[in-house]
Amino acid sequence: MKADKRDYDAIVVGSGPNGLAAAIAMQQAGLSVLIVEGKDTVGGGLRSAQLTLPGFVHDVCSAIHPLALGSPFFNSLPLAKHGLQYIQPTYPAAHPFDDGQAALLTRSVSQTAGLLGADKQSYLDLMEPVVKNWPLIAADVLGPLHLPKHPLAMAQFGLQALKPATNLVKRFKTGGAKALFAGMAAHAIQPLSNIATSAIGLVLMAAGHLYGWPIPKGGSQSIANALAAYFVSIGGKIETDFYVTSLNQLPSSRAVLFDVTPRQLLQIAGHKFSPIYKWQLARYRYGMGVYKIDWAIEGAVPFTAEECKHAGTVHIGGTLAQIEAAEQQIWQGKHVDKPFVLLAQQSVFDSSRSPQGKHAVWGYCHVPNGSTKNMTDIIEQQVERFAPGFRDRILARHTMNTVQMEEYNPNYIGGDINGGVIDIGQLFTRPALRLSPYRTSAKGLYICSSSTPPGGGVHGMCGYWAAKRVLKDIFGKGVKDLPTF
Repeated sequence: MKADKRDYDAIVVGSGPNGLAAAIAMQQAGLSVLIVEGKDTVGGGLRSAQLTLPGFVHDVCSAIHPLALGSPFFNSLPLAKHGLQYIQPTYPAAHPFDDGQAALLTRSVSQTAGLLGADKQSYLDLMEPVVKNWPLIAADVLGPLHLPKHPLAMAQFGLQALKPATNLVKRFKTGGAKALFAGMAAHAIQPLSNIATSAIGLVLMAAGHLYGWPIPKGGSQSIANALAAYFVSIGGKIETDFYVTSLNQLPSSRAVLFDVTPRQLLQIAGHKFSPIYKWQLARYRYGMGVYKIDWAIEGAVPFTAEECKHAGTVHIGGTLAQIEAAEQQIWQGKHVDKPFVLLAQQSVFDSSRSPQGKHAVWGYCHVPNGSTKNMTDIIEQQVERFAPGFRDRILARHTMNTVQMEEYNPNYIGGDINGGVIDIGQLFTRPALRLSPYRTSAKGLYICSSSTPPGGGVHGMCGYWAAKRVLKDIFGKGVKDLPTF
């Protein structure tokens, strides 16, 4: 029997970091792969633009990339040859307090511990094993539920990672250490009392010690451009301005991978799915949204704490109790007057981002999903709290509420930038309870977005694991294991 001739072996819908990773992994395995992207540029959450004034380059969504530099898959690719350069801030992150002091995450475990006073040994006891074992367990942590290659190291990590952040911080005595970890755990975008909120804090701190929290030179778009350039260099094809609302729009292929969340997947291909799978996708839970501001400012952010002036990322939220209370209330659908604010100041370290003597500043806070409340004054008051005179330096601002975030990127449902809640109920069963989370109930259709394990973040691992599943299921091919490093 003559083989069925297809236009492509596989098509990837969406060119976020996971879509790009999936396409690259399949193209590397010898398949013919097409990426279709709804916008006129690739990137998903990896885009940069002049949002405020001419000469100011702002990251539209993601900004600082510890997981990109620490990604086992991205690190296996020659992205530097395709123009990607990372810049390391003096310090990965700082966390200011009302007394003018600040807690600091540095590249060194021992240096960070030494700055925590009475909690020096507690920090060393917590983080030294994580940092030591991370190269062995990274691919397993950043993947679906499966038997790990290094079970003892994975178990040691899991014992701490599965704890609620509010439980883990009990090992610390000082307010500085407690707040520093709370700020890291708040990246989970859920109450700090939830099980497994310690995981994101541990991962981000370990990444900071091992790889730093780097800034891509020229903007986050540089990461997407390098991934796309490498994909094309090995024979892949990309079509932009190709917004998919129906399977009928796509050329013929043996497999289609969707870098979208369950809501869009149902709209595009729901008629192909079994009733139980459709039911599971419809019940998928989205989490808190974000309200984002980009500022063009005169001079730098005038932080009272000197350390904050030299950190790429500043966690603005005060004490553990203040951060914990704010995140809990937002989870309950309330707005708060003193939210946890993530602020990045890329242009302090990357002069290509702003005119001389001026800076492009990036920041957001969490809000209830779908919120349209204007949080500009509230966020700026929080920044002003630790950087008096900040508002006087603002030349222009660009804001995005949750609705505008979703309009910009349909994957950000209600402003949820994580592709759905990453709590214990959706950690390994995202988007549905199945033997493989990347398979749908329809043969040849797969999901590879951050709505699959390991979830949000610029690491490409959702796409890598989805591609590995497709290669085995549809093409009977293996994909080489990721290197340890």
